[in-house]
Order: sequence, then structure tokens, then C-alpha cells
Amino acid sequence: MDKYKRLLSNTVLFGISSFASKILVFLLMPFFTRVLQLGDFGDANLITKYAQLLLPLVSLGIANAVIRFGLDKTYNKSSVFTGGFVAIMIGFTALLLCWPLLVRIPGTGQYTALLCVYILMSVLRNLCSQFVRAKQYTRLYAVDGLLNTVLYLTFVVLFLGVFKWGISGYVLATAAADFFSACFLFLVAGLRHYLSFRKFDKGVFLEMLKYAAPLIPASMFWWITNTSDHVFITYMLGNEMNGLYETAYRVPNIIMLFSTLFTEAWQLSAVTDGDRNSPGRSHFFSKVFLSYQALLFIGAAGLIYCAKLIVILLTASLTSPFYPSWQYIPVLVIATVFSCFVSFMGSIYMVEKRSAANLFTMMAGAVLNLILNFLLIPKMGPNGAALATFASYLLVFILRAINTRALLPFNLHLSRMTVSVLLLAAESVCMIAEVPYWQLWAALPALFVIVLNAKPLLLSLMKLLGHRKAE
Repeated sequence: MDKYKRLLSNTVLFGISSFASKILVFLLMPFFTRVLQLGDFGDANLITKYAQLLLPLVSLGIANAVIRFGLDKTYNKSSVFTGGFVAIMIGFTALLLCWPLLVRIPGTGQYTALLCVYILMSVLRNLCSQFVRAKQYTRLYAVDGLLNTVLYLTFVVLFLGVFKWGISGYVLATAAADFFSACFLFLVAGLRHYLSFRKFDKGVFLEMLKYAAPLIPASMFWWITNTSDHVFITYMLGNEMNGLYETAYRVPNIIMLFSTLFTEAWQLSAVTDGDRNSPGRSHFFSKVFLSYQALLFIGAAGLIYCAKLIVILLTASLTSPFYPSWQYIPVLVIATVFSCFVSFMGSIYMVEKRSAANLFTMMAGAVLNLILNFLLIPKMGPNGAALATFASYLLVFILRAINTRALLPFNLHLSRMTVSVLLLAAESVCMIAEVPYWQLWAALPALFVIVLNAKPLLLSLMKLLGHRKAE
């Protein structure tokens, strides 16, 4: 199969897996805003964000190694999967030993046990799903995504709507869905055949840990860039303001949704079609990045323009206490676009096994994010946090763009990118400032973004449909 069509095929399959679950979280916002108070919604999300911080520590970052080593035909699959399981057991034992410290995390004391359950279920499901991806069981991966979605919806309705468990129900719904999803993959994919302590290879295990080790702090720095703003807002402005910011944060997740399903497929293509011996790999990366960039910018222009309408649909009322969250969406959308660019550049580090470079670039972004959050939030409120997030991802993108030139000198189309970002910034200013006739003035830069980026998408579509000879 042509590598472009293989990428599209995998994207569609992973899309089936990811789309339903990610879009469900977005569509459930009206339900969450009815069953949870503004402050409770912020606190519940803060607990899950603390869990996201601990996940790479507990798993020892092994999921990254499972997908990379599992795709490599030179490694025994049983050694890879068993090594991943052993790493998780070691990490979770260490987590339990740190219980006296966990109960001191602000806002999570009474939910410590639930936090641990959430983490364990998440890392086990991640291990199973990443190994299934490495085995390239893409259809099974897609089915599991749909199953997880149905389970999550069921538990959300049951725990929040019926049992009225509030914050506990919000967190437990995800943990329960992950548990049954992990069991499904373990049984259907026959993963029990790959879990063999007799085939545990210490050499492979140490090599996996060596690869994954720099990605642990890198994931934590990623968390800082993504999540520290929620913590700063909570303690500088209060949990209700964090609830507003969290609501706004859900809207750019639409872009992140499509980016995630593409990235999952792209990682397979980057490894299988992007190694050093693949002919024309620079051209391959350039063409894919151009289409990816164009799609992100067009999507961003549409989301920014429709920010108010989307929040009204989410909160079902202009008078909802969640409605003011719309004003934080434009900057967050632009920040999310650069987050997607950063992930794409990270695929080069994955191909080349340069996890240390991944670490140092994310560390620079995280440090800048902390400094700007401290400086900007008191002056600009939640939009200061959004601006800090954008600046951080912009810095990481610049560093990775420079660094990866030595590994793979592909075309970043910087002129097109710069113009698109300036147009999105102009659209955002018109929206946030609510200038007279803002609907017209914001529509003009949005339209220019669409015109500027439409051609690469049309050419890619024609290529995939067979109107142009595959390159």
C-alpha cells in the first residue's frame, strides 16, 4: 500500500477509536454543568490532572518504549510486553509506598485511594493498548476505543446521574471504563501469551528503561506546560475561575482530538516509512506536515470564530455561570495548534530514539510556562495563563525545529505558518475585545486563513483519490 494511503487508513481506524471517546467528553459538558457545581467541576478536573502528572512516574514511562520497541522487528514481543508489565508493577508499588506524601497533595487528601485506582487502571490500559498498536492490530484498537466510550458513558450516567457521587463519580467513571477496556484487550488480543516471566529479558528491559527514562521528566514537563496554569489559577484566582478556564480548555480539545488520532497513526508511519533507509523520507515528512499544518490552521480559525456559540451549546444558556469562559478560548486554540506541531516534531525523536532531546526541549517550555504563569495571571487573569501556554509551546517548537534539522531536514513551510498565526491573532483580538461589528472583522482573517491553507489539503485529497501519481 502507498505510504500516504497507509497513513490515511491508519488515521481513519485510530479515529474510530479516539473520536467517539474524545468527542463524548466534549458533548457531555452540558450534563457536567448540570450535575456539578462550578467549583466541584474545577476540583474534579484538578484531581485527574494530578493523576496525569503521576502516570509517567508510576509507569516509568514504559508505554513510550512499548510502542517503539514493539514496532521494531528485532525485539521479541513477549520480552517487550512482559518488561512493560514489570515496570508498571515496580512503579505502582513505589506509589503506594509514597502514600504519606500523596495525602498531602492539595485538594486530593480524601480522594487519595481513588487517585491510586485511577492511575493503576490508566497505566494498565495504556500498556495493553500500546502493545496492540505495536502489533498493528488497528481494527481491534478501534473496537476497544468504541467499547471504552460506551463504558465511560454508562459509568458517568450511573455514578453522577443516578448515584450522585459528585467528584468521586467523575473520577471513578474513567477508572472503571479503563479497567474493563484493559480486560477486553488482554483477553481478545491474547496478550496472556505475551506475558511470560520466563521470557523476561533483562537486557531488553534495561534498554527500554534507558529509552523511556528521559521521557518521564519530559512527560512531567509536558504536564507543567499543559496543567500548571490550572493550579496557578486555582490558588491565585479561586476554584470557580479554574472551572471557567477548564470549560474553555475543553473547546481546543476538538483540535487535539483530531491531532491525537493523526499522531497515533503517524507514529506507525514515521517508524515504518521514515527510517534512515527509506527513500525520499524528507519529502514524505514535508508533504505530511504541510497538510497537517493546513488542517490545524483551518480548524483553529473556525473554532475561534465560533467560540461564543460553542460555549452556549455546551452550557445551554447565555446566563450560565460557565458562559464567560468563551473569552479564554481564542488564545488557548492557538496554543493547542503549536502543541500539535510539537508532537509532530517529537515523532522525529521517536524514529531516531533521541528521547533526551525530547526531554530538554520540554524542560525549556515548562520553565518558561511557570515563570509566565506567575507573572501574567495576576495581571491578565486566565488569559495570562493561556498566553503563557502559547509562549511555552512556541519556544519548544522553535527549539525542536532547530534541533531536528540535523536529524531530518524537512520543509516546515515557515512563511505560510507565520502568516497563518498572525491572521489567527488578529481574529482573536477582534473576538476578545468585542470591537464594533466584531463578527465581520473576525471573519475576514478567518477567511484568509482558510484560503491560504485550502490548496495543500485539496492537493493531498486529490493525491489520495488517485488523481495524482503517488510520490
